[in-house]
Amino acid sequence: MTDLSLFFDPVSESLYENISDRSSFFFQLTINNGKAELPDDCTIALIGLTENRGAENSGSIATAADEIRKKLYNLKKGAGPYSIMDLGNLRNGQSYDETSQRLSEVGRVLIENNILPVFIGGSHDLDYGQYQSYEGLEKLISVCAIDRTVDMSGDKEQASEHRHIQNIVIHEPNYLFNFTLLGYQSYLIDQTLLNTLEKLHFDTFRLGYLRSDIKEIEPIVREADMMSFDLTAIKSADFPGVNNAQPFGLTGEEACQVCWYAGLNEKLSSVGFYGYDPSEDDKNMKSAMVSAVMIWYFIEGVINRKEEQNFKTNDYLKFVVPIGENRTKWFFIRVNLQIAGGWRFR
Repeated sequence: MTDLSLFFDPVSESLYENISDRSSFFFQLTINNGKAELPDDCTIALIGLTENRGAENSGSIATAADEIRKKLYNLKKGAGPYSIMDLGNLRNGQSYDETSQRLSEVGRVLIENNILPVFIGGSHDLDYGQYQSYEGLEKLISVCAIDRTVDMSGDKEQASEHRHIQNIVIHEPNYLFNFTLLGYQSYLIDQTLLNTLEKLHFDTFRLGYLRSDIKEIEPIVREADMMSFDLTAIKSADFPGVNNAQPFGLTGEEACQVCWYAGLNEKLSSVGFYGYDPSEDDKNMKSAMVSAVMIWYFIEGVINRKEEQNFKTNDYLKFVVPIGENRTKWFFIRVNLQIAGGWRFR
């Protein structure tokens, strides 16, 4: 399998040298200890990101991935069979754009080999590189972003973390089928930005919608090809480790539920967890623990996939169905076009 050693720094031994419990998550992993060669049966790859030049206040974002690893490695193994490699931390380029390009190249190689990349750390704008991983794959994709706000500033003078959704939406060539924003907080967003997303026929769901019944978002999350989770969407009581943490947001349990749904999604082929800043965390590194458990639940979801669907083509229709009480649900049906001179659903 592909050796990606040129792109990665090995995982530091200090993160795992004192772990002795054979039932821990760490002992289920293949670790890059100098050679990032993917096992033939690898299905998931963990990728640490240290790039922080796109953040307005970078803090200690560069150490986020390793702080999360410290917690993740010590969790217990789940019930399913694991085939996961921790590739280490992606080496930053001389420029921010070079790092983003490296991220997209690694993501593309993994996705083409049916290996699901899990990006950990860095600022949220790195999801633009995650999105670019799909360029050239001849596939329209749906993106699901969990965030407290919508980062669509048109001001190029602002930090990249305030502009990355704009970059995704206007990217050429265009392979964006649908964009969904989950968990936004209305009082933090300029209404004109939400109106823009609505005019583009994208989907937005505010925090109150998620919290009223978390099960309602399962069909939404489970239709995404790519998920980008800005950890600022979690409330400060559960997740203090972000810049300008807010008192309202998802609970840690709700964030884990979203990750479980995402993991179960047979379509989803990449995920990123961005925005954690260890310098803002409490003395027990609570936020690192919440991040680790979210990743754990996502992986458990992947392990428990039923592989009931087959979304190998771009032939989809989107149906918007009114169901009363001023509520609307949408869903996708796979179709084969022009079969026997007509349309056939299945």
